[in-house]
Amino acid sequence: MLIDLAQLRTFVGVAEEEHLTRAAERLHMSQSAASAHVRAIEENLDIELFIRTNRSLKLTSAGELLLGRARDLLNDANAFNAFARELRGKMEGKLVVSSSSDPSVSRVAQIVAAMHRLHPLVQIDLRARQSAGTRQELKTGELDVGVMLGPSLDPSLIHYELTKISFRIVGPVEWKEQIQSADWKTLAAMPWITPMDSSRAYSDMLAGLFETRGLKLNTAVRFDNSSLARSMLLSGMGLMLMREEHALEDEAEGILTISPLGTTELPLFIAHQASRKKDPLIVGFMEAARQVWPGLKPSVV
Repeated sequence: MLIDLAQLRTFVGVAEEEHLTRAAERLHMSQSAASAHVRAIEENLDIELFIRTNRSLKLTSAGELLLGRARDLLNDANAFNAFARELRGKMEGKLVVSSSSDPSVSRVAQIVAAMHRLHPLVQIDLRARQSAGTRQELKTGELDVGVMLGPSLDPSLIHYELTKISFRIVGPVEWKEQIQSADWKTLAAMPWITPMDSSRAYSDMLAGLFETRGLKLNTAVRFDNSSLARSMLLSGMGLMLMREEHALEDEAEGILTISPLGTTELPLFIAHQASRKKDPLIVGFMEAARQVWPGLKPSVV
């Protein structure tokens, strides 16, 4: 039986989404086509891949085992195509790269420019993503390379540390006297603007500052976008963490105040799937990254 790569991509997509409609939308195909792909694999292999429920699709034991092999085959196919293009003397193809909302720190624009100089036939699609979204989309293959905040390291990804970013505790300027004199316990008891659970990097920093001291934050409101958080801060809703350079700028303008307690920092990484470390497109992109960040090396998990 010949392996159909399109059907394998659909199988992987459905397995990751656990939902046929969402997988079809992600893969830009109709639900009936996605269903036909899954059914074709099941019929050709004479194996049931999913247990169907009213709301979702769950992998069977056989499906779980085949999912890893399917991902490996798709990665090998991508690498094969990239290698064939390289043999023709010119690297061609497409890379989807993520950046944070502030690309100046990662210098991603300079990296993309270096990639264009080295390999002008490679198309780069640049997308804005938060760290949690970047991590997930790297694993699903929707992103080829991504920029994210640590410290969490996923063994299925290869991370390269670019720099470290410092954060400070900030609050409304009207609370300046309270914030300047507050100890850790008092700070924790004040109203806080905290992230949704998906913002792992931000949550890790808060845990390092407060949970390690046995303190629980008094969360007043949650956010999933840093711009929204800043607006709530300036409206007097509560305290939050802010990148140090932005906090110092806003303090100089007199629109917020900075706590003298604690500076915390997180590493900023560029990452790709570990299984694609020999993919010529990935190798070429990391070559470009080293022109902007000399000495860039993989971090140890």
